[in-house]
Amino acid sequence: MFEGLDMSKMGAMMEELQSKAKEMEEQAKSITMTAKAGGGMVQVTANGANEIIDITIDDSLLEDKSSLQILLISAVNDVLKMVEDNKKSQAMGMMGGMNPFAMK
Repeated sequence: MFEGLDMSKMGAMMEELQSKAKEMEEQAKSITMTAKAGGGMVQVTANGANEIIDITIDDSLLEDKSSLQILLISAVNDVLKMVEDNKKSQAMGMMGGMNPFAMK
């Protein structure tokens, strides 16, 4: 089952993956994504580390608490999904070309 698997290279590959993962975490903090709800009446911005860094609310929503809550929830969920999709995309890119099971 594990014929052709070069175990001597596994440690180096794991170190390289850990190094790339740390680098990606640092880069993620500089990436920002913004989601809008209610035609832009609510905007939520997050960085790639899943931190909400800005919220913009149109003044007209300040009198309508229930609408504001709905739009905030929607925008927050959307931006967090964007961040998660970005992380998955970066992880797939990081794994590209690294196949520990490649036969040589």
